[in-house]
Amino acid sequence: MIYTILIIIGIILDRFTKAYAISHFIENPVFTSFINFLYVENRGAAFGILQNKRIFFIVLTLVVVIYLLYYFIRNIKSNPKLLNISLSLIVSGALGNFYDRLFHGFVVDFIEFSFFDFPVFNVADILVTTGSVLLIIFIIFGKMDGEENVSSNRK
Repeated sequence: MIYTILIIIGIILDRFTKAYAISHFIENPVFTSFINFLYVENRGAAFGILQNKRIFFIVLTLVVVIYLLYYFIRNIKSNPKLLNISLSLIVSGALGNFYDRLFHGFVVDFIEFSFFDFPVFNVADILVTTGSVLLIIFIIFGKMDGEENVSSNRK
């Protein structure tokens, strides 16, 4: 239940911030010495790669999200918390950007660091990246305090 709530909160946060970006930053971008807020239509993947491959990304996202949800639901009780949290974040971010691609034909990006060159991104990207980092931590360390390693449970 908590992981479902985490997914829903992530999607709502992503949708709200993108709606705000559309209503405010198209006409009036905000530039500071640390972070900029501007409206960008990203028709590719992360960092703008594979531009104009909308159908490819819609199908890929569907396949990945369906698989992750299947795995997640099937193993939710036996998975360590860190794995469930990481999968929840990845799914919520993937669904946030999936919504944009499906209904707009592009992903709305609006956050840019002004102190170094880095692609413009959004909250869904933050969720996917954070979830992926947590997943890597889980893979490397295998467990959280007080939990058994999932790989040792499946031997």
